Amino acid sequence: MEKIEPDLVGDERTLTNQFLDYQRAQIIYKSKGLDPEQVRASLPTSDISVGGMLKHLALVEDYWFDVIFSGRPERAPWNTVDWDSDPDWEWRTGADDPLDELLDSYRDAIARSTATVAKASSLDRLSAVPDSHGRQPSLRWILLHMIEETARHAGHLDLLRESIDGLVGE
Repeated sequence: MEKIEPDLVGDERTLTNQFLDYQRAQIIYKSKGLDPEQVRASLPTSDISVGGMLKHLALVEDYWFDVIFSGRPERAPWNTVDWDSDPDWEWRTGADDPLDELLDSYRDAIARSTATVAKASSLDRLSAVPDSHGRQPSLRWILLHMIEETARHAGHLDLLRESIDGLVGE
């Protein structure tokens, strides 16, 4: 995924998608080139790792766009997890997954999400099913939430990557 700055002028749908794509590209850029030990590394005050973050972001892409917005059943591996007994499964197991697999899974989830958004008739369209809190958000809300979610974790990734090898900046 190429990192392209969002346009300064455009319609809501275009700019919203561009801002989300920019954050997604930041995540991929900051995750590349790490060895298995670096993928597992965390900061002293947190268990968050690059691997866990990539797996989490693939999960939330699938959850919000596939499951909630489109009403599709959860796909593997998410549908095999006992979330009640292991609510942080993706964070815990992602730390030990190979980086190439994590990046491929994240890119695949992004591709599915992008296709879902492209097919939607309107940003006002409500999700097919309610979320875990019983709310039925619009596609607009989901896109804005995913910008926030992805940008927040891009900030975490900035700190992790700087602590691993000093990489800073965009």
